[in-house]
Amino acid sequence: MTDTATPITLPVIDISNARDPTVGKAMLDAAAKYGFLYVNSRGTDFTAEDVDHAFGLSRKFFASPAQEKETCRITPNNRGWSGMHTETLDPEHQRTGDFKEAMNFGDFKDGKAQQPLPPSLAPHETEIHDFAALCNKTCTRILNLLALGLEMPEDFFTTRHDPSTGPTGSILRYLYYPSIFSPATASYKHDTDVRAGAHSDYGSITLLFQRPGQPGLEILTPDGSWAPVPIEPGTNPDNAAVADKDPFPPILVNIGDLLSYWTDGLLKSTVHRVVFPLTEQRSPNPRDRYTLVYFCHPVDSTELVPVPSEIVAGHRARTGGVAAGEDRVGFGGGAGNLELGKRPLTAQEHLESRLAATYGFKKE
Repeated sequence: MTDTATPITLPVIDISNARDPTVGKAMLDAAAKYGFLYVNSRGTDFTAEDVDHAFGLSRKFFASPAQEKETCRITPNNRGWSGMHTETLDPEHQRTGDFKEAMNFGDFKDGKAQQPLPPSLAPHETEIHDFAALCNKTCTRILNLLALGLEMPEDFFTTRHDPSTGPTGSILRYLYYPSIFSPATASYKHDTDVRAGAHSDYGSITLLFQRPGQPGLEILTPDGSWAPVPIEPGTNPDNAAVADKDPFPPILVNIGDLLSYWTDGLLKSTVHRVVFPLTEQRSPNPRDRYTLVYFCHPVDSTELVPVPSEIVAGHRARTGGVAAGEDRVGFGGGAGNLELGKRPLTAQEHLESRLAATYGFKKE
């Protein structure tokens, strides 16, 4: 990030009425233009206490001893703990792995985690499940509105993301980015190294919860420059003085690869990264950065076929759809080419291909 970087201005959308076609149209317009938008947190079922408690559990976990975290190290099913530099989101350009730790929680069944939980989190299984359920409910609202905006049956996306019909790739993730003066980061070059490499998200939509005064997210603009994203709309993304302004800022939402491919590129899966902001590099008291992320994925068996939307068909006719070179999933560009051999690619196969690139996991 440079001193001259101009913060991006993103719309804030109230999703309290998830059946309002005008709201769906506003969401569609934002998703098509930016790929990122805010949703008013007070239009969801979250409370400030829900979010504060989840951040508290995250901090508790990352402060726990490494040997406890090792009991739940990440596996090829994308669940568990990944340590510093384990992930490399942009292997083509990164000289070292991401400066972050993460803890991933997959689907819960009957309120129970389907993975080992570390000692610091095992007593809080119910709270973790409840927060993930609120995230899923919010994603259902957003997917419903996007379907309305695309003038499709409003349950087109939601029925394909319903965890009661089968396992999904959805993940609740705790993220910890050490400050610039942390022993984990102090020996690196913060003008070139990044906390999370440039990438687009693999699923349908992503919810991002951030803390005021902990900036770092940037998105790639159409002109090829990086633009910082304010934690709170209308604020300076580097301004730590807003740290106590609102205990529950709007939730940042971004479109993932699947919705982009499903709509032949009409909805933008925008490349983004997390950096060491200049203000942190110059501050005598830099802050660690903590975020909560929910990656919404379809049911594993979902076939990735083009959506039945006249709006998408019109976009395809005007533009030709996603260019063949825009191959984020590794099986051919464009919704019509989401195929493996003679059949459509499934959501699970798509996710496995992306995880293999990020972690080096190999399919058994």
